[in-house]
Amino acid sequence: MRLSFFDFPNEGLMLYFAYGSNLDLNQMIERCPSARFVCKAKFNDHRLEFTRKSKNRGCGVADVIPTKGHDVWGVVYQIDERDIGQLDKSEGFRPGRQLEENAYLRTEYHVFAEGDMEKPLLVTIYIANKQENPPLPNSEYKSLIVEGAKYWHLPENYIKQLEQIKDQN
Repeated sequence: MRLSFFDFPNEGLMLYFAYGSNLDLNQMIERCPSARFVCKAKFNDHRLEFTRKSKNRGCGVADVIPTKGHDVWGVVYQIDERDIGQLDKSEGFRPGRQLEENAYLRTEYHVFAEGDMEKPLLVTIYIANKQENPPLPNSEYKSLIVEGAKYWHLPENYIKQLEQIKDQN
């Protein structure tokens, strides 16, 4: 069975793929109260990296980099349009602003529900506007990602990869 965005009631809704600190449900609900879990998903041929420094957190923050043979796991949330502006703000994206002025760029890609190639979903993903020599994530930020992955029962081998991420501490 193939799933797509059209399989969900979509008027005024967005499917969003979270792979970084928004794996933390409490943070996600604080940012977007309408967020509802849809499924776990895999973003094929990408790897998790920390390519930019967050002004708010003071540490390196997550990004996905095209890399053949690697995968990034995360979760898909359904978000009401009334919360999209807040998510944009949290991710440092402002529509209409020059691309280089945004911390992240909002774009669309296909991910695969439950990692099943027969279940593609077109989702919104925020991709970092990369910086030169960003710092490592701090332990608090890394913990949001690792604990979120555990909460959502992402694949065990992926959680082990996350646990091995070097941090500032």
